[in-house]
Amino acid sequence: MKKPVAILISGNGSNMECLIKSMDETHPGYPFLVISNNKDAPGLEKAKKLNVPVKYIPNKDFEAKCIDHFRKNKPAVICLAGFMKVLSSEFIKNFDGKIINIHPSLLPKYPGLKTHERVISAKEKLSGCTVHIVNEKIDQGPILGQKKVKVELSDTVKSLQKKILSQEHRLYPEVLKSFLSTKNQFTDV
Repeated sequence: MKKPVAILISGNGSNMECLIKSMDETHPGYPFLVISNNKDAPGLEKAKKLNVPVKYIPNKDFEAKCIDHFRKNKPAVICLAGFMKVLSSEFIKNFDGKIINIHPSLLPKYPGLKTHERVISAKEKLSGCTVHIVNEKIDQGPILGQKKVKVELSDTVKSLQKKILSQEHRLYPEVLKSFLSTKNQFTDV
């Protein structure tokens, strides 16, 4: 039986779109709902066009309404895909081990925001993206997968972001499929 996947977004939804498109007839999951804390998120329209139900919940009610909805509908996993809100420890405890996130750096390096700027400033030779389980410490949960990219001297924040985003679009669907295929829902990598 296919497992329900909830996806939380705040913006464009390019990773969400890749996740949805990856959930074909051979995939162990299906996209049962996309939720955004931004009513103008372009990703909501993308999800609708892909025939996935969408929901907008304002930040002030976001966690309480999500917790209530997810307790009733029991997603197998909650994917954060460009979701720009830090979740409370209460929310995370309610779905412990069932929330995964994609981050645009090779964690544990550069957690948080402005990762590309920090990578370039530090003159790193490699960067990339990481999918990890969400815990109470920002971008510090168990790592499920990573993809690396070379940082060239000519790279700008924009060019590095573009290179990493193309790897995110490959990595996140791979990790989600693996995550849902394992008996214990996840394994540390």
